[in-house]
Order: sequence, then structure tokens, then C-alpha cells
Amino acid sequence: MLPAVILTANASGAAWAARQGLVVMVVDVIDMSTSLEAALDEGAVAVFGASPDAAKPPVPVDPAAIGRLAGERARALGTGVIVIAEPRTGTGEQRRAGIQKVLGGLTAAGATIEAVVPNSGASVVELADFKGKVVVAATGSGGVAFDAALTAGAPAVLTGTVARTRRKKGKDPALAAAARAASAAEKMHRGVAVVAASSNSMEDLLAADYIYRLILQLF
Repeated sequence: MLPAVILTANASGAAWAARQGLVVMVVDVIDMSTSLEAALDEGAVAVFGASPDAAKPPVPVDPAAIGRLAGERARALGTGVIVIAEPRTGTGEQRRAGIQKVLGGLTAAGATIEAVVPNSGASVVELADFKGKVVVAATGSGGVAFDAALTAGAPAVLTGTVARTRRKKGKDPALAAAARAASAAEKMHRGVAVVAASSNSMEDLLAADYIYRLILQLF
């Protein structure tokens, strides 16, 4: 029997999919999932999303726990952590002030926080060296949806985008996202939920639908 592949939206959709035991792929084109795609392109070894402190989604999130998990992964791999945060055009102090729970979790895990950089999409790779690093995107919508899915017990939470990066153009980002989701689903014998990070964002909805259709073609 073919695995389930569904399309949904928002943190609430991500949490619901997680409770069904589905692999969750979060699509936040501007800019969280594009920032993380660019980081993966440059050799990041693991990526996570987390909720900013001020977010109030209708489902549980636990950014401190995400921080601890990412920090533990970094320590196990013998590497540091780069945090991607908002506001995009604000100061470093403003970015740090809004993500104290994530930073606290990373610190509690004994991880080395190498940089906190803005959520600037593909250009984020110009701001830090991501090779071999664990990356946490503590952002609105995409970070919140990722956090909600992981907090709800998803077997795996991934990200995907249709936006080009320094190393991918045309259909390549979407094809990579679809392949990533299909591979995780096959390994875990689970279905996939593609989650548009915000139902108020047309780019997220259209991109999630495109990736969803590509995944269907792989099964």
C-alpha cells in the first residue's frame, strides 16, 4: 500500500500531522526553509526549527527543548551551533532578545553558539560558515510549525523550499525537498505531510503544493 501523502498548513496542521505519525516537511519560502536549504547546501550537518519566545500558536511548542536537542546533537558531533533568527533587519541584540528560550536550551546542553544571524534566505550563507555546523532557525511561522511538529511527536521534521540558493536553481530546490521527504518516509515506513508554514502566505501554499505533487510522483 502506498504511504499517505497529505498537504496541510500552519502550526496546527503540523502538530496534527505529527500526531498521525507522519514525516513532516515545513515549507516557509520567505525565508526560514530557504535559509535552511542554503545552510544544507553549504554543509550543515543538521537543521532544526524553533519558535521565538513571543509566538502564541494554538498548539504546544517547546523552544527550550528544541534548543537542548540541537545542542546535544552538536555536542555529539563535536561541532558548534549557528542560530538563524528575526528580525531580519534588526540588531543582533534584538534577535537574541526574542529567542531566549532556544538559547537557554542550547546553553543547557553545553553547546557552543558560534553565531546568531538574520533569517535572510539564500544570502544567509554570506554571514557565517555553515560547514559541519548544526543550525537552528528560531523564526515565526516556519520555526513555529517545525517546533509544533517536533513537540507533537513527529518521527521526523524536515524543511523544503522552491526558492533558488547559491547551489540550486530552477526545479532543483523543490526536487531536493521531495527526495528528502520521500527518503525519510521510506526509511521510517511512514507517510508524509507537506506543511505550508502559513495559510496567509500564498508563496508557502503554492510551494507546498508543488513539492507535494513531486512527492506523489516518487511513490
